[in-house]
Amino acid sequence: MANNEIEVKKVVDEAELEKVFEIRRVVFVGEQNCPPELEWENEDVSTHFLATVNGKPAGASRWRKTENGYKLERFAVLREYRGIGVGQTLVKTVLADLPDTGYVYLNAQLDAMGLYGKFGFVKVGEQFEEAGIQHFKMELKQ
Repeated sequence: MANNEIEVKKVVDEAELEKVFEIRRVVFVGEQNCPPELEWENEDVSTHFLATVNGKPAGASRWRKTENGYKLERFAVLREYRGIGVGQTLVKTVLADLPDTGYVYLNAQLDAMGLYGKFGFVKVGEQFEEAGIQHFKMELKQ
């Protein structure tokens, strides 16, 4: 998979949103056994992104405004597209899309902390469990 064209774009229609939901269903509900009822929340107040590799759906993410600031969420990359830069492209695109540089944070699964660290996120507080998976809160240091 040497010549992969990775593209991330903001979701603009229902068909793209369905692709995002399917990626999340495979990764979070299927692979990670997250309860489906925890997976589908705040969809209508979030800005969603779809990553493609050579035109095929490969990854997804979103951001939303909370009372604390901007929360980056639901980063998922299908197994066959991991390790080629899809996650990095998603993080870069989502950060570039934020309306301003207020407080930015996320809850990172332990094995994804290195990815977020490359973009200036640092862990804060204690490790915690969310949907049966260990996480750390991470904040973007401006």
